[in-house]
Amino acid sequence: MELQELRRVLGHFVTGVTVVTTMDKVGTPFGLTVNAFTSLSLNPPLVLVCIDKGAQCYRCFDQSKIFAVNVLSEDQEAISRRFASRGIEKFAGVKWHRGKLGVALLDGAMGHIECKVVHSYEGGDHTIYVGKVVNTAASGKRPLIFFKGKYHRLPRQEF
Repeated sequence: MELQELRRVLGHFVTGVTVVTTMDKVGTPFGLTVNAFTSLSLNPPLVLVCIDKGAQCYRCFDQSKIFAVNVLSEDQEAISRRFASRGIEKFAGVKWHRGKLGVALLDGAMGHIECKVVHSYEGGDHTIYVGKVVNTAASGKRPLIFFKGKYHRLPRQEF
């Protein structure tokens, strides 16, 4: 199996776009753009995220045992690109506030899901974190979506 072909085929699956955040031991926020996110269970309330072991902030995720999923709205493509970049201060100039767990919640996101890690599993070059949901919020904004390697917006209609 050629990895580029696998990547191309997997790109045919439409995903929402999230920035998953955590913090280090002294409370400094860290985060990265993630589309490997899904709901896992309603009872108990669980979600999962997959974090690349090569990500600059991987160690923070592995140590903090908490995270927040920021579901990006359609006007936050620049934030998605920023948090997908390497070697920059990702929170510089980005408006955010701390949630109930202390993790960064990005202003303008269409939703926030704060979690405590209850399980972690090896997943090849990623670690799969299962989080118990402890707090949520949703704004009713429209989502940013990703398909075939590009950002898209849904056609205008009421939801």
